[in-house]
Amino acid sequence: MILLLGFSAYTQKNAGRAPQPMSVIFDSDMGPDYDDVGAIALLHAFADSGYAKILATVASTKYEGVAAVFNVLNTYFKRPNIPIGVPHGKALEFKDRQHWTDSILLHYPHTIQKNADVSSAMDVYRKILAAQPDHSVTIITVGFLTNISDLLRSAPDQYSNLTGKELVKQKVKQLVCMGGRFPEGSEFNLNQDRIASRLVFENLEVPVLFSGVEIGFRIKTGLPLVHNDRIRNSPVKDVFRICIPLDPQDKDGRPSWDETAVLVAIKGYQPWYTIKSGTIIMHPDGTNSWSDKPGIHSYLVEKQSPDVVRDVVDSLMQHQP
Repeated sequence: MILLLGFSAYTQKNAGRAPQPMSVIFDSDMGPDYDDVGAIALLHAFADSGYAKILATVASTKYEGVAAVFNVLNTYFKRPNIPIGVPHGKALEFKDRQHWTDSILLHYPHTIQKNADVSSAMDVYRKILAAQPDHSVTIITVGFLTNISDLLRSAPDQYSNLTGKELVKQKVKQLVCMGGRFPEGSEFNLNQDRIASRLVFENLEVPVLFSGVEIGFRIKTGLPLVHNDRIRNSPVKDVFRICIPLDPQDKDGRPSWDETAVLVAIKGYQPWYTIKSGTIIMHPDGTNSWSDKPGIHSYLVEKQSPDVVRDVVDSLMQHQP
């Protein structure tokens, strides 16, 4: 079931429509922060309601255990066979400081034990994309752009005779990216692998929608999940239960950076946001700025109160498989 709360008005408005599931590859630094867990919970909730089809979950960080963490969450939501990929080349290795990853690996079932048990992120991307209809895949990135950069530079292989740049242009409909600060500034996801970020946004030939750091910062979520006594034996609840008390800044909930990217990727940016179109400019120091020159990039601009989005996200994060 999906707990509706703030989401009920939208679902009632669209009652009777048979949704066409959106094909999604979810690319996450499932580690240093824990909003990634909220984001994947939203994605599975949308999959259960018929709005999304999860093609793969890939990591943009390679600390040992990240593949197993994905497997825990996918297994909990009854999709244990979703392909998982981890970078096999050079990549960042950020891990959580609250030890929530260790906790859920200890307490929840998973058949994947180590990163070597799964394919490389590159192989997963190329194999999955090659098998999809043209212009049908939405990629949601809520971490570093390492994998997308590697994909764009990849050569033809056993999965496709197209280069990575050609394959993405042919198969991908849109990239939704939690990253950047708008109209200018510095943000963790883009500046940590600044070389990859710059390569991606200068070479990617499909539309990109950014949910900047300023969007999710004011959407504090997780407390209704933690205080919901009806939810038991949930890795999603355990992660927020463990982490929220460890940071005084999270007393009202954790900022929902990654959740917003999933929300707008699947349901669209209206009625919560408008968009500003143009072109992102990545600078060598990892900061970004914006050009109003016509382009295929856009970023979210607040339209409704963050509290409205908070209620939607909190509702979806309490989804039970």
